[in-house]
Amino acid sequence: MEHNLPQINYDEIDFLVNLLEKYPRESLRKISELEGIEYFKLKRLYDKYYGEDKFVQVNAILNISKLGLKSFVAFLDIPRDELRSRALEILKNPFCNYLNASFGFRMGLYVLYHVPVGQEKYLDELLSKYTDSYEYYEVRAYPKRNTKFGKWNLSYDYAILIDILKNDARTSISKIAQILGKRRPTIDYMVERLEKLEIILGYIAIRDDYAYSRSLVGIADELDEEVVKEWENKYDFRIGVIIPKGYLIEWYFPPHEDMSLKILELGKYVKKYSVEYLDMLRDINRMGPFSQRVRKDGKGYKSILEF
Repeated sequence: MEHNLPQINYDEIDFLVNLLEKYPRESLRKISELEGIEYFKLKRLYDKYYGEDKFVQVNAILNISKLGLKSFVAFLDIPRDELRSRALEILKNPFCNYLNASFGFRMGLYVLYHVPVGQEKYLDELLSKYTDSYEYYEVRAYPKRNTKFGKWNLSYDYAILIDILKNDARTSISKIAQILGKRRPTIDYMVERLEKLEIILGYIAIRDDYAYSRSLVGIADELDEEVVKEWENKYDFRIGVIIPKGYLIEWYFPPHEDMSLKILELGKYVKKYSVEYLDMLRDINRMGPFSQRVRKDGKGYKSILEF
């Protein structure tokens, strides 16, 4: 994907992100009325920056535990000259949520899987298809809390709807109705049902301007809450809780950052680390389609080994 950088105004992008964060699914006309913004000015910004292969997107936030899925991160040793071919093979499996080139305590790929409850026992068999050398961890939301896992017991149409809202939550009700072959009130009901069941927790506007090209991923036994508070003012980062013990920490950095300095600065907080190259496989990366994970007859999930 190529962007015409001289035409980009980041203040405009931030303005649009903040607006869509506030009104994720409302129409542009409704937003212009509520905010007192000239409609055609808003539409010009929207057409310029919003959508696939552009700079701003709105996605549904899914509660995967309600769907009976667990998150596992896997670190795979893969020869560098085979990274792309192995990545393409791994991405055929819809239970793979995304992957990145990763070099550190494992040299190759960092992969996030969503695994149905009860299928954790198949992970070794799955990963051994790609390499003999790997390790993986179950990761849950931070801070740690008791998690109750649900199961998939909805019709297949809901799986398609989840994919639509996960990829573009601003897809119109009319377009969704056309895709699913249903009436608009039915689609309204289905969306509201997913929200009431807390499968959809909300919506987030994302500025996807490729600002970050690297991340430092670390595994820690302990976490200092005071240090985390300091990070909040300095870094864009995420923390996950490793089951049964530990933490997965990801710090994100733009291209101009010196990663060796970041390793020296942040590496002391983790027992092992790896550098992710977010741009190396960006052109093939994608989230696994939810509709390919479930059976069309409504009888739960397919096996992670089917792909």
